Amino acid sequence: MRVITGSARGKRLKELEGMETRPTTDRVKEGLFNIIQFDLEGRRVLDLFGGTGQLGIEALSRGAASCDFVDLRKDAAAVIRANLKETRLEDRGRVVQGDSLSFLAGCRGKYDVIFLDPPYASGLLEKAMELVCKIDILSEHGIMVCESAADHVLPDVEAPYEKGRDYRYGKIKITLYRRGL
Repeated sequence: MRVITGSARGKRLKELEGMETRPTTDRVKEGLFNIIQFDLEGRRVLDLFGGTGQLGIEALSRGAASCDFVDLRKDAAAVIRANLKETRLEDRGRVVQGDSLSFLAGCRGKYDVIFLDPPYASGLLEKAMELVCKIDILSEHGIMVCESAADHVLPDVEAPYEKGRDYRYGKIKITLYRRGL
């Protein structure tokens, strides 16, 4: 697992032990960032189910202004901090060890890009999407990036949010939602 491009290009990232965390593959990550590459420069990012932090770190490496990383697990938060230090991006990253849904419920600011990649079949993806829309923490023209199993059907959302297209990478699907005016 490595940073694909930007200021931390080629840096290898630490991974978590065990099978609890499923890192996004380099192929999926490269496809995802090709899709949103022009929506990152100077933007505020949230990597809600951080894991190793690779999605938020890739965004920072490509010019995002800041990224908040949230993960329930203590070891995941430690790995994210180590990866931020390794990539020299720790000045633009904030790591929160805690429950993702509780974090959302307490959010007061807006984000331009939100990555949602919880464990598949946990039900957390739909809950997080619902909460993001309910408390309206995505900025105008912001993007919510949802990773799920390819056969998983994600819900439509109410205006001003709009479901975009799906991108399939084998058994993995990326679905983009955008916030209108």
